[in-house]
Formats: sequence, structure tokens, C-alpha cells
Amino acid sequence: MQGKLILVTGGAGFVGSNLIKRLASEGARVISLDNYFAGTEAAHVEGVEYRTGHTKEIESLVPETPDIIYHLGEYSRVEQSLEEPDVVNDLNTVGTAAVLEYWRKRKCKLVYAGSSTKFGDGGLARNATPYAYTKAANTELVKNYGEWYGLAFAITYFYNVYGHGERSGRYGTVIAIFAEQVRNGQPITVTSPGTQLRNFTHIDDIVDGLMLIGEKGEGDEYGLGNEKAFSMLHVARLFSEDIVMLPERPGNRMSAGIDISKSRSLGWEPKRNLEDEIYELVEHVPKRAIKRERRVLVFTTTFHPIAGVAEEALCDLMAAMPDVHFDVVTTKYHPSTEKAVCPVGNATIYRVGYGRPSDKFLLPILGFSKARSLHAKHQYLFSWSLMASYGGLAALMLKQVSNLPLLVTLANQSLDNAPFFTRLLLRLLLRRADQVYASEFSQEKDASRVSARIKLRSSMGEGDAFANQIRFAYANFLRVRITKEPEKKL
Repeated sequence: MQGKLILVTGGAGFVGSNLIKRLASEGARVISLDNYFAGTEAAHVEGVEYRTGHTKEIESLVPETPDIIYHLGEYSRVEQSLEEPDVVNDLNTVGTAAVLEYWRKRKCKLVYAGSSTKFGDGGLARNATPYAYTKAANTELVKNYGEWYGLAFAITYFYNVYGHGERSGRYGTVIAIFAEQVRNGQPITVTSPGTQLRNFTHIDDIVDGLMLIGEKGEGDEYGLGNEKAFSMLHVARLFSEDIVMLPERPGNRMSAGIDISKSRSLGWEPKRNLEDEIYELVEHVPKRAIKRERRVLVFTTTFHPIAGVAEEALCDLMAAMPDVHFDVVTTKYHPSTEKAVCPVGNATIYRVGYGRPSDKFLLPILGFSKARSLHAKHQYLFSWSLMASYGGLAALMLKQVSNLPLLVTLANQSLDNAPFFTRLLLRLLLRRADQVYASEFSQEKDASRVSARIKLRSSMGEGDAFANQIRFAYANFLRVRITKEPEKKL
């Protein structure tokens, strides 16, 4: 690669940043194009030229003609893509179409990072999620462009990459998520049934393969993966025996076919072993002195029997996670709640107020007082405001005195044309929460207008790994409920 000009899309991401380190060390001139959707400036490599922007803007942002394009800059989360198909389409369809046109005009070589999901479950998984579908479609389009216009290309397939530079958070990868949960004294979360098989490949092996394929690879089917498969439960137990099972999720394939014969023909072999790497990782992960309970503190303005889709979806989630206890701080709101029995056995309901609708105005004070006494007794995993509401203010006040991470979920709230006082409430909550989850892209845009500092995809710190997994599970129940209920205003 000495002296060559290399363009890496997604160069500030996990795989891209590690590839760039190797390219730069071998004397290549490297340009990174990244919109920092999942990438970070902390991954920058000295001497590399970083250009910020969407891949659909590649023509104007990178007028040069590179020798090789490594196209890694796409949306890369499988199950989560079901929540945001519009984002997947923007990054994987619109963005990649622009990259291919750029490639056609420059007539250089393209190395495309396809997805091994298209081989999962005997090929059935290729249409299981927006991510899998767009990635499979893009591999066909890359091949067609190569044949139509006589262009040089190689298509690679990664299998669950892990290693240094791996990230947790909303778009994190599984090994980093497990490590963060151990670090923060949290249980390990495994999606049911836990018997799903995965092949894990160390980032250094991936970079070895990309370098080799960039130099010598031609055509499709360059699998880059370790052929030894592990069940997700086995991987979790390498970290800890403290495991919480999450409900099954759409798009969660049970197996993945793997073929690395074409990469082997170039001289590539995976060299690192997952079990050895995890043993080394766990040994050096600093652990919290205080172990957290399997307990979540939830704030909601009303709860069963007075419930909307957000509260009903919470009940669905709680019923599906019997090993986690949920303390729900809410209002009495109506005399009928006095004798109401919680429909879920692993939840305790704490009602405040006098049994009137006006109780919601007292919730920030009375709910905070109740939550503070509960926090003194328990080591919660995180606090959760169901909707951006008066309960969220109580959660925010608790955060100020306890530093307990706060997640806000917007559920089916409509944020457009909200009244003045509501916008003030939203602005306060959305700016100061650790993470905000919007169930629809339109909500993200509305919420961003309300608060420019909204943290839709940022980390929650210590509560991040577990909160993200529960929030993700909740989103699936919420999606089902929303399809059955009319839209509700705040």
C-alpha cells in the first residue's frame, strides 16, 4: 500500500479506524469519509485526512481519484434496524448508490463490506431485517456495477467482529456490551433462547483480511470469520454466571453459514481465539465495588388500570423478564387505583397523591420523595421515565442528587405543535436525560427541534449497556401496541 491513495468510508468507526491504522503504518495516504453516526473523533489516526459528511456527498467531499475505496460506512446493526428503516435506507441505499457512482466515474478498485446475515438460517435471514435486506441488495448491485462497467471489486463478509476499539452504547457490539456490564456490576443480558450460534472474529484478523483482499482479491465471497461457532449463552458465561434472559426479538437469526475458502486461497487464516481473548479481557476489566441489583426504577404519570400503549408495553416487558424487578413510581390519579392489583408479579407499584387527575402536578415532588427513599435501599441499574412527562421531572430530580442514569422513552407521544408549557417540560427533560429513545424518526426530528442537545444516541455511562438492552426489548412490545392504538398526544 506504500504511496497509494486509499479512501475509507466509515473511517472513524470500529473496523474503519483499525484498518486506517494499518494502512497508514504501511505508508498509504488515507482519506476518511464519515458522518459520525456511529464513529468517533477519538478513533482518529495521526496523519490521516478526515472529512466529515454523508456518503451521498462523496463526489463533492472527495474530488480525488483513489487507488482503492474501502466502503465500510453503512448502518451496521441487525435487529435494531427494525426500529429505524428510514435511517437504514438513507445510509445503506442512498449513500451506497452515491459511492457506486463515484466508483464508476473514478474506475478504481472497490472493496465492499457485505454482511454475513444474508447467509444466516440457510439464506432466510437475508430478508429478515432492513439491515440484512439492504446489505444483501448492495452486494448484488456492487457485482452488477463491476460487470456492467468493467470495474475492479471485491466483496467481503465479516462475522461478529470484536477487539480493541470495539464500542458499546446504542450501536454497540456484543462483546463490548458484555464487558461493560461486567465492569459496571450489572448482569449479562442475553436474548432468548440463548442457543443462537455466532462466529466471532478478532479485529486484527479482519484487518489482515481487508489488506490482503485490497491487494489481491477479485470478485465476491471473501468470508472473513472464525469457523468455530459459539452459542450466545456460552459467550455470556465466559464473562459471568450472572445472566438475565431478554425476550426473543424479530430478526434474531439462529445460525450463520460461513465459508472462508476464497479468503484462504489468498493465504488468510483467522489467528485469534475468542475464548482466550475473553479470558484476557475479563482478567483486566476493572469491576465496581458495588454490585447492582436486578432492579429498575420506573416513573410514569399513570399506571394500571389507567394505562395507554406505553404502560401496556411496559407490562408486556415486565412479564417477559421475570428475573428483573421493576419499582414503578406513579400517581393515584383516580379512586379506582386504590384497590388495583398490579398485573405483573415482578413489579411493585408506589402511588402518590390523593386520587385525582391533579396528582400529576404533585408527581415531581411526591414522586421524587418516594424515589429518593427507594434509592437509599436499592442499587438500581438505571431509572426510566416512561414518556417525557411529570414523572420524568421526578426522575430528573433524583438524577441530580444520586447520579442514577436516566433513560427517557417517548413511546407514541406526539411532539409537534406542543403547547408552550409542554415544550418547556420537554426541553428540560430531553436536555438533561442521559439517553432519549424515540420510537419513530419523526419523533427524533421533533424532539431535536425542541432541544438541540437531545441525546438520542449517546451513552448513559454506567447504566448504558443494561438500559439499552431493556429499552430495545421494550421497543418491540411498544411497536406491537402502537399498531393497535390510535396516536396519543402528550
